[in-house]
Amino acid sequence: MNIVLGDNRYGKAETRLLRVARLDDRHEIRDLSVSISLAGDFEASHIRGDNTNVLPTDTQKNTVFAFAKEAPVGEIEDFALRLAWHFVRTCEPVREARVEVEEYPWARVHVRGAPHPHSFVRTSAERRLTTVTCDGEAATAVSGLANLVVLRSAGSEFRGFARDRYTTLEETHDRILATAVSARWRFSGLDVQWVESFADARQALLEAFALQRSLSLQQTLFQMARAVLEARPEIAEVRLEMPNKHHFPVDLAPFGLTNDNEVFHATDRPYGLIEATVRRSPAVG
Repeated sequence: MNIVLGDNRYGKAETRLLRVARLDDRHEIRDLSVSISLAGDFEASHIRGDNTNVLPTDTQKNTVFAFAKEAPVGEIEDFALRLAWHFVRTCEPVREARVEVEEYPWARVHVRGAPHPHSFVRTSAERRLTTVTCDGEAATAVSGLANLVVLRSAGSEFRGFARDRYTTLEETHDRILATAVSARWRFSGLDVQWVESFADARQALLEAFALQRSLSLQQTLFQMARAVLEARPEIAEVRLEMPNKHHFPVDLAPFGLTNDNEVFHATDRPYGLIEATVRRSPAVG
């Protein structure tokens, strides 16, 4: 029986990094989670336990901390690119490095109407994301966000759907639409103004969600992804995952009360999960 090793990778996952920039009049903080995954000539380690080519994952963790000290973190895409290029250029067995960075948002605490110089508060569970992949000759970047929680209390319906013997769901012309958006967008190149691109893409998602009447969460997803592509020409495709956070009207009739779409029961599971990739069509001619 011929048994061989298939695709394999290894690395250090979720290194938590807090970087404090101690300026004269205030502190600035960056709160990141960095995951590194390397692919290359590591067969000997798997087959024979020969670790000659294996750069320890502890070293990868230390590299993250050292890079955060030696130069400003900058935008998460730039930080990920510096790390990815480092591993493919300095560790010969490595053929490809993938670096994922998540950033957690903090805002300044305001005291008597003024921002405090070194006190902060977490503003939401939303996270900014990027994944950079480098093969030693070129690099690609996919950025995005996770857990962007949005809700609209009008302008959403769901009707005309398929039915079978197990269908009990009633059609609705007016429902709560709520979701936690996870979005990834792939760039066609790396000559990108990262801050501006992220801000515009995020705003495009929010505006499309708010302005487009929703006939289904699928339709809303497509319109949101389309808005990102229309807003930012450097983005080649957008992938969205959007769970349907269900809100069901409560039957208040047993209490002698009416419920005109005012009181809802919010459920977290089970939930519908809508996923799709929307990309630019190939040029014609």
